[in-house]
Amino acid sequence: MCDDIHHNAMSVKQLNYPRKVVLGDITVRDGFQHEEKFIPTKAKLWVLEELVLAGFKHLEVTNFGNPRGMPQFADADELFKLLYASKRVGGLLREVVLTAITIRETAVDRAVRARREGYGPDRVLMMVSTSASHMVRNSGLGHKEYWAEVARCIGKCHDAGIKVNGCVSTIWGCPIEGPTDMRLAVDATRRFLELGADDIEHADHDGSAPPDKVYEYFSMIMDAVPDPMKHVAHFHVTRGWGLANVLAALQAGVVRFEGTMGGIGGQPANFVDGVPVTGTGDYYYRDPDNVGLVSTEDMVVMMDEMGIDTGVDVDRVLGVGAVVEKIVGRRLRSECVRGGRIKRVVQRGSGRPGGGHDISLCSLI
Repeated sequence: MCDDIHHNAMSVKQLNYPRKVVLGDITVRDGFQHEEKFIPTKAKLWVLEELVLAGFKHLEVTNFGNPRGMPQFADADELFKLLYASKRVGGLLREVVLTAITIRETAVDRAVRARREGYGPDRVLMMVSTSASHMVRNSGLGHKEYWAEVARCIGKCHDAGIKVNGCVSTIWGCPIEGPTDMRLAVDATRRFLELGADDIEHADHDGSAPPDKVYEYFSMIMDAVPDPMKHVAHFHVTRGWGLANVLAALQAGVVRFEGTMGGIGGQPANFVDGVPVTGTGDYYYRDPDNVGLVSTEDMVVMMDEMGIDTGVDVDRVLGVGAVVEKIVGRRLRSECVRGGRIKRVVQRGSGRPGGGHDISLCSLI
């Protein structure tokens, strides 16, 4: 019987996933945008510096949209200037891609001006929703008008030496309309790339993607555009499926992922420092306190345990996560910040306290 068990254990198939990934952290933009208090600029700078020192090569810094509606980003220019002037990481930034969100053309123009003045982003993001209702809510334009704006903006950005990320949203569902057709997102991906976008973010912005549909969608994407470096997986977590979706995307061949410290983030806040603001209107979520993205800390630890090279310092990431909880003033959603990493060395010995047990599988039968 023991021989049969050992034979079966040896014949178990291994999961098929990449052994090296590229991780981005978007805490300072997507994470903080849902906070209903203004996060001090120096705190944002500290988080960005620590993430650079932890080894992240892709960071979202801010949103160049109108700060009247999103006052969390009223310090956008100042934050970029401070980051470039940082004595801690200024010399490392040539190895890091710094992104700003620029949903509309006025924000793109602002990013281009900042770039030409020496402190602007390396990359900007524009977003198309497959849902017509979400498209209008998020940008104020319908699809036809917005695609024309995207084409103009890609040209402006490339002329200024800025890369453009085309974000495709409402892939698996829309918080306004409900179910969506994933094939529309494949079409939007192709169109972004035909217009000259440098890479694509595939976003589940309301946590409606189940793992089987994530695998199905990214399998379609990898068939349509097989270069894995063109694709970034972006998952929100409202139903607890975040890391399951990361695993599903890994199995489909995705190598680029992003998350936020403590899993914070979501729709731009419509109430900041005691004052109602427009944001993007009413919150979509049943419970606006139970939203966010995949936790960067938990994703890093999970991948590290799976033997995947993340390129980042796991312990430093956990330390940053603990401080981000202090910055926002509450316990966040990272399990690994609370529980820590799994011990990596198995001690074999007597079984006394502090020692491990060498127990064979057969002895448990």
